[in-house]
Amino acid sequence: MFNFIKSGLKHSLKAILLGTILLGLSTAWWTPSSHAALPAGNAITDGKALLRYALPIDNKPVRKLQASLEDISNQLRANKRWGAIANDLKQASRILDKPSQILASVPTERQPQAEAWITDLQSGVTELREVVKTKQKEPILEGRSKLLSLVSLLEESMVKEFPFEVPAEYSNLPQLKGRATIAFKTNKGNLKVVVDGYSAPVTAGNFVDLVQRGFYNGLEFTRSEQSYVLQTGDPVGKEVGFIDPKTGEYRAIPLEILVEGEKEPTYGITLEQAGRYLDMPVLPFSSFGALAMARPESDVNGASSQVFFFLFEPELTPAGRNLLDGRYTVFGYLIEGKEILDKLNADDKIESATVIQGLENLVEPKTA
Repeated sequence: MFNFIKSGLKHSLKAILLGTILLGLSTAWWTPSSHAALPAGNAITDGKALLRYALPIDNKPVRKLQASLEDISNQLRANKRWGAIANDLKQASRILDKPSQILASVPTERQPQAEAWITDLQSGVTELREVVKTKQKEPILEGRSKLLSLVSLLEESMVKEFPFEVPAEYSNLPQLKGRATIAFKTNKGNLKVVVDGYSAPVTAGNFVDLVQRGFYNGLEFTRSEQSYVLQTGDPVGKEVGFIDPKTGEYRAIPLEILVEGEKEPTYGITLEQAGRYLDMPVLPFSSFGALAMARPESDVNGASSQVFFFLFEPELTPAGRNLLDGRYTVFGYLIEGKEILDKLNADDKIESATVIQGLENLVEPKTA
C-alpha cells in the first residue's frame, strides 16, 4: 500500500481516504445514536487505551475500573463535567474496595505484586479525588495517567498464556507471543511504540524480527502531503520488501485481523471481502500513530517489511465507518513521541530501531 510497489499505490490511498471522508460525512458519525450500525460512542483515540482493551483478559471489575478512569478525559473535554468526574472516581474507589474480585484473575505467584498495585491504586484514587476539587485540568490528567499505568500492569498480570494457536501454515514465520516495545531514534527525535502479538502475532513477530536484524536502521520515511501516512521499510535497491538470507526469497506476511469478540485472528481476507461490514477490529485505525503493515492493493498476503504510521484525523476514521479498518493490519500504537511523529516528513530517517522490552516473546520460525 501507499507507494508499496515503487510505481505507486498512492492513487489507491487517495481513493480510500476520499471514500472514508465521504462515507464519514454521509453517516454523521459524530451522532452515533442516530445510526444503529455505529458503536455507542466515538472511537477511542488513545493508543494506550486501545492496547489495554486489547489484552486477552476477562475480569469485569478491572475493566469497569479502567473504564471509569478512561472516562475522566472524556468529561474534561465535554465542558469539564466535574460532577461526572467525581462519580467516575467514586466508582473506581468502590471497585478497589473489593480487591478479591480483581485478584481472582491473577495467577497465584503474581498476586503479591498485584496486591501492591491495588494498594497504590486505592491511595492514588483518594488523592485524585482531592485534586478534582481544585478543578485544575492538567493535574487531573496527570493523576489519571499514573493510575491507568497501574491498571495496565494489573491487567497484563492477568494474562496467563498465549490465547490461541497460530495456524501451522505460518510456522515458517517469526511470531510474537505477547507484546514488545520498540524505540526509534530519528533525525528529529525519538518515538516509542508497543506492538501487540496477542492480536497480530505473525505481523508483530515479523516486525520485531526485522528490528532485531537492524533492517530499519538508516531507512528513510516517505510521506505525501495529503496522505496522512508516514511510511518506511522500503529497502535500498530494487527490492520492495525483506529478502530472507536463509532462503533468498521474499518474506511475505498475510493479512491478519482480530475482530472484537473473537478468540483468534482471520488470515488472508479483508473484512470487506468476507462481507463483515459491521465487524470492528480489536486494533483499529482510530489513534494517531497507529502502526500498520503496508501491502500491495491487489495482494492481501503480500506484505513484507514496509510499515506505516497513520496520522489520525477524526474526519478520516469515523467510529465504525472508515475504509481502512479490516483492510490493513494494525499491529501496534505509538505511546511516546507524538510531537516528533507529527514533524517527520519524506527524507527524514530512522537512525536506529531497538527492541527495549518483550524480546523474550519473539518465537523464531521453525526450520525444516
